[in-house]
Order: sequence, then C-alpha cells, then structure tokens
Amino acid sequence: MNLFKYSAPSSFYPLAGKLARGFAIVSVLLLVVGLYMSFFVAPTDYKQGEGYRIMFIHVPAAWMSMFIYVIMACWAAAGMIWRTRLSSMMASSLAPTGAIFTFIALWTGALWGKPMWGAWWVWDARLTSELILLFLYIGYMALESAIDDPRRASRACGLLALVGVINVPIIYYSVQWWNTLHQGSSIKMNEGGGLDASMTDIMLWTLLIMTFACWFYTIAVALTRVQRIILERESNTAWVKQMLQQREK
Repeated sequence: MNLFKYSAPSSFYPLAGKLARGFAIVSVLLLVVGLYMSFFVAPTDYKQGEGYRIMFIHVPAAWMSMFIYVIMACWAAAGMIWRTRLSSMMASSLAPTGAIFTFIALWTGALWGKPMWGAWWVWDARLTSELILLFLYIGYMALESAIDDPRRASRACGLLALVGVINVPIIYYSVQWWNTLHQGSSIKMNEGGGLDASMTDIMLWTLLIMTFACWFYTIAVALTRVQRIILERESNTAWVKQMLQQREK
C-alpha cells in the first residue's frame, strides 16, 4: 500500500471524509463515558472535595492545547521543507481547535482557581504562558487570513508556528522552573513506581478516557476542516470541478 499517494489533496480528500466519521463516533462515545465517570464514578478528592472534578475537563484541554500546537508546527515545517500543499492545509485545520482547547483550559483553570486560590486569575508562570499560547493560535489564524496568496500565507504562518513552539516546553516546565501557585503534574509517581496516593486508578482512567475523547475529536474536526480548505484552495483544479458537478447531478 502506497501511503505517499495520500499526500496529494485529491487523494486525501475522500479518505479524510471516511476517517472523520469514524473518529467522530469514537470521540462521542468516549466523551459520554468520560463525563459519566467524571461526575458519578470518580471518588471525591480528600483535599479539594467535589471541585476537583473540573480537572477531568481542564487537564485534557491543557494537554491538547500544547499537543496540537506541536503537531501544527510539525505540519508547518513539513510544508516548508518538502513544499507539500497538504501539509500547510493540515496545519491550518488544527489551529482553530487548538485555540478552542487553550481557551477551555484557561476558562476552566479560572473556575478551578477561584475556590482554590481565592482569585479568578493570577499572573502565574503557567497561566501566563498558556495565555501566550492562545495569542499564538489567534495570531496564526489572523496572519493567514490577512495574506491573500495561500503560498505566502503558509510560509509566514509556518515561521510563526515554528518560533512559537518554544512556548510549549515553557508551559510544561514552568511549575518546575519558577515558584508558581499552579500545582505540578496531575499524574505523579511515587518512589515505588506506582501512582501517587492522591490519584486513584479510577481517577486516572477517567482522565485518560477524557483525554482520548478530546484527541479523537481533534482528529475528526481537523479532517473535516481540511476537506473544506482543500475545496477552497483547489477550486480551480479539474478534479474539484468534476466532483462538484457530480454532486449537483
């Protein structure tokens, strides 16, 4: 099976549609299971009480906000190095979802911070660097829409993505590098190699299920969005015109 043929937008377009439907179904199922476990199965935390349950939304959103930016930067780099049109399209398709997850992480973090810290927002190192990540996503989308030529826009956005990726390790290691209010890693290991006592097995499984739900959602939405981008950028090609004509019949 020659996978390289799918690097062409004309070959990838129908595949993206098929994959998007499958990932969407799985993401919905995982989300339903994850939310049920979050609110009805996971035990009450002995330190934070019921308020800790927002972690099952906040932590996956924060993880995805960083993960998506790294993947977006990789696609942008691939497009700049190998001059593949589909790579830049995939980078563009990921940016809005990454921005949404970053906003959710900041918003749920504020809801979590108010009862725990007594403030909706503090200029904590992790919070500030996560806010910068949101600005990077917004800047990427704004820059892309401001340049009419898709090739020039892809190069400019690619450079922005590659420069901005340095913020991701800053977000991750900020609680170790600086004295911050934000707690450390949500999943901690004790000296014996097992889970920290504050994280039970059911909490871990709930967190992982919610994370995979967000991951599959991201793939489904990105594939759906890249189909629209392909149609926009390849609108003058023969295969797009032929496909649209077949739809109209």
